Amino acid sequence: MSVSILFERLLASLSRYGLILALIAVFLVFSAAAPTFLTPGNLQSILVNNFTLLAIVSIAMTLAVSAGGIDLSVGTAVDFASFAFVSVVLAGQPVTLALAAALLAGALVGAFNAVLISAIGVSPFLSTLGTLFIGRSIQQLLTDGGNPVYLPPSGVPDAVRFLGHGTIVGLPVPLLIAALVIASVAVLFSQTPFGRVVLSIGIQPSVVRYSGIGPGRHVAVTFILAGTIAAIAGVILTSTVTVYIPSSGNAFLLNAIGATFIGTTFSPLGRPNVVGTVLGVLLLSIVANGLLLTGLNFYWQQVATGSLIFAVLAFSFFNRKAVGT
Repeated sequence: MSVSILFERLLASLSRYGLILALIAVFLVFSAAAPTFLTPGNLQSILVNNFTLLAIVSIAMTLAVSAGGIDLSVGTAVDFASFAFVSVVLAGQPVTLALAAALLAGALVGAFNAVLISAIGVSPFLSTLGTLFIGRSIQQLLTDGGNPVYLPPSGVPDAVRFLGHGTIVGLPVPLLIAALVIASVAVLFSQTPFGRVVLSIGIQPSVVRYSGIGPGRHVAVTFILAGTIAAIAGVILTSTVTVYIPSSGNAFLLNAIGATFIGTTFSPLGRPNVVGTVLGVLLLSIVANGLLLTGLNFYWQQVATGSLIFAVLAFSFFNRKAVGT
């Protein structure tokens, strides 16, 4: 075997596994730079406080991107679910009803996008961008200009506390819910005809259309699922902090996009995938926590995170170009 072939194979491996190498690198750097980074309490904090919510929202984003679009309204679905959940609990209704209302609110955000995209033909970018702006305005109107809606400390049901702070066999409930969401979407993509069609739409929509499969229906369901999954993050967020803050869900938007596209570097075809997205979320979570522990100014943290995203994507791009994939 020639040296050039070996070199090409090495580059191909680096292009796919560069994300894992980046994870190892930042882990080692922060382990050395921050004495408290490797403590059990901090590692749990990374998973519960940094990873969980972002992972759920990023999985919702991955669904939309896999279908050849993007969902800029995942934060809106988070917010609407949070508002619905708080409102029903404050009304004295059972937590199960509050959960149903929250999931329905997220699904309705997704359904609104689905109508714009599949029925009217508006691009996913413009549709979800419009939903983002409309959702932000509705939240302002519902809360008299953006006032938080609190659950009174004495009136928080035990079920809500359990969702936000409970444990099962020693594992935090929010983390278990995130793991269930991740596993479910992974199975959806790998084991169901619907998931395989969605992935095909993202790669070659014309081929799907010529095969007699209506891509519009699949895309519509995908965006409804994305809104519903994002709503789960809204429920966990509210259960954790016992307050609804208008537009707080948009704080996850850019990192969810970043994690999803970082995750594409884990695919040989450069496509969105669940494992890659999870690794991307973990990378961003470690960086956010590590930079905080090192005492770096918040604004420089954003610069460092953006630079890391650019570096991972650029590294993968140039390696793929070098091997012609």
